[in-house]
Formats: sequence, C-alpha cells, structure tokens
Amino acid sequence: MIETDRLKIFPLTYEQVVKYRDCKNELEKELALNESKCELPDYLKMMIGKKILSNLSGKKENFIYSTIWIIIDKIENIIVADFGIKGDPKEDGEIELGYGTHSIFQNKGYMTEAINGFLKWASEKDEVKLIFVETDKVNVASIKVVEKNNFEKVKETDNSLWWKYSCDL
Repeated sequence: MIETDRLKIFPLTYEQVVKYRDCKNELEKELALNESKCELPDYLKMMIGKKILSNLSGKKENFIYSTIWIIIDKIENIIVADFGIKGDPKEDGEIELGYGTHSIFQNKGYMTEAINGFLKWASEKDEVKLIFVETDKVNVASIKVVEKNNFEKVKETDNSLWWKYSCDL
C-alpha cells in the first residue's frame, strides 16, 4: 500500500476488480469504506472486462502491474479515483500508467497527490526505470497532473501528448 497525507492507495485482486467494475458497492462493503455512488465510465468497464481481468486471471505474483489501484480519501473513507499500470515492466524498465478521478472528486488535487505517491513507490522498485503517460491534448486536468509531478513531454500526436518520468532522478 502507498500512503500520502490524504490518501491510501492499493492494488485490487481479481475478485476486487470484478466488484469495483460492477459498481454495486460490494467492494466498499468488503473494505469497510463509505459508499462512493460513483459510476465507472463505459470505456473503463469495457477495458476491465476485456483487458484487465484477462491479464489478472491466474496471476498471483506481480499482479500489481496488471490491476487497478484504488485511491481512498483517508478522512472521508471513500474511493475518489483509480489508476492502472498497463502491464509488467518491459526489459528496459518501462511502464505505462493510466488514471482517472471520479467526477464528483475532480479538481481537488487527489490525482496529483496519488501520482506523486506512486512515483516515490515506483522509484524504489528495481524493475521500474521509466513511467509513461498518454494524455488527451484537451484534458487540461490530466496534463496538470503530469506537469506538477515533473513528467517531461516527449511526443505529440494529433490528439495526444506523451509524457515520461525517469525514476533515476
């Protein structure tokens, strides 16, 4: 688990990801959290079903690189956001990160703080050297998260910006 001033952050098991995707507050009950009443976007539910659960299936070790990590506000005791690592580190130590904040909790600095905590955690892992994030060009909030966490812009396409963070800093 990763802990910051306001947040607890940890990876979900296969069974917990299913509960999270189904949005029936079963995960909150299991973890003794307050109900979030948040709906996951359809694209995330689809990604969970097609990619995340198949990548997690039967994976007992290093599942942290294939699952969803939930972000909990310690005072409110509620899930405010999540992120995921898109697979095991490559040979060169590269991973890619994707993240999102539940709409009712946006613009409160949760993701900036969570990513900062994750970067400190990742920098202690020998297998992680570089972290990449893709943001939509129009997603100002997401761009601010990477900028505030000292990511370097390394690529631009018609719709996206690519960012890199070196764990050796």
